[in-house]
Amino acid sequence: MDIRQLFGIELPLIQAPMAGAQDAALAIAVSNAGGLGSLPCAMLTPEQLRAELEIIRAATDKPVNLNFFAHTPSAVDPQREQQWREQLQPYYREYGIDPDTISAAPGRAPFNREMAVVVEQYRPSVVSFHFGLPCPDLLERVRSCGCKVISSATTVAEAVWLEQQGVDAVIAQGVEAGGHRGFFLNRDLNSQTGTMALVPQMIDAIGVPVIAAGGIADQRGIQGALAMGAAGVQLGTVFLLCDESRVSEIHRRALRQPTPPTALTNIFSGGAARGIVNRVMAELGPVVSQAPEFPLATASIAPLRAAAERQGLGDFSPLWSGQNRSGCRAVPAAELIAELFRY
Repeated sequence: MDIRQLFGIELPLIQAPMAGAQDAALAIAVSNAGGLGSLPCAMLTPEQLRAELEIIRAATDKPVNLNFFAHTPSAVDPQREQQWREQLQPYYREYGIDPDTISAAPGRAPFNREMAVVVEQYRPSVVSFHFGLPCPDLLERVRSCGCKVISSATTVAEAVWLEQQGVDAVIAQGVEAGGHRGFFLNRDLNSQTGTMALVPQMIDAIGVPVIAAGGIADQRGIQGALAMGAAGVQLGTVFLLCDESRVSEIHRRALRQPTPPTALTNIFSGGAARGIVNRVMAELGPVVSQAPEFPLATASIAPLRAAAERQGLGDFSPLWSGQNRSGCRAVPAAELIAELFRY
């Protein structure tokens, strides 16, 4: 079974949910074009999610995926927080920021009972998770709504675990993918492998459909993934320049550069995520041991991001991107999809 039958869609395509980079508009455009549009929900309140879902409900009757994080919130470690701010101290001085005025507050929340109520109210076709799965009672509430459940895996062991929990499909997130790594059993970056190596290993190890994600940006990548036996593909970076994307002009400029390198970094949230290398990543190194655990690192760097962006600079901004930006185009998402699947 490929994901067209599984999700009731026309194309074997999932649009990767990209928190902070999109809203309902991109999900609607992809669903109406025959793929599975996705709405990232980890940075929304229940009220904001309901507002987005009303927009989606008014614009399409096609299947849509709601994506949630399933991480365990980290406790604030004052000593580590202090070390992190000391690491950032030269930048605070440069921008005239008093670090004592910065509150330590997480920017992303895991799936909870309040969000489960919204899912029960709107009953989306698909609910996906990043960083594993929520607790069994919350997961059962999602299943009882008739939603298909999928989640990301970055290793074969994670894929096997997800299948044991009864997911309907697994997203094989290769190390090339932009944004946060979805790992949850092993956070060792050396355990992360590329899409072309990961997908066939997962297919051999589990019995549910495997969706390829990471480094796919054109027809050749799509056809290659399907030829390996993937049930479909998940694409994210390729949509970042589309008309429906909500990335900033600073982010757009970075994406348009011909060959900006990317790296896995924990600077912006505390969790490993792939983005375009900018000033702070280059000067501190992309992975900083003092950075608090996900998502607590966000609070201390947020004022620097805001100050630099006011000057038109992305020196402290998370410029999420996968390794392959070759397919990014500033066109409507439907036009891009038509080109990607014209074969």
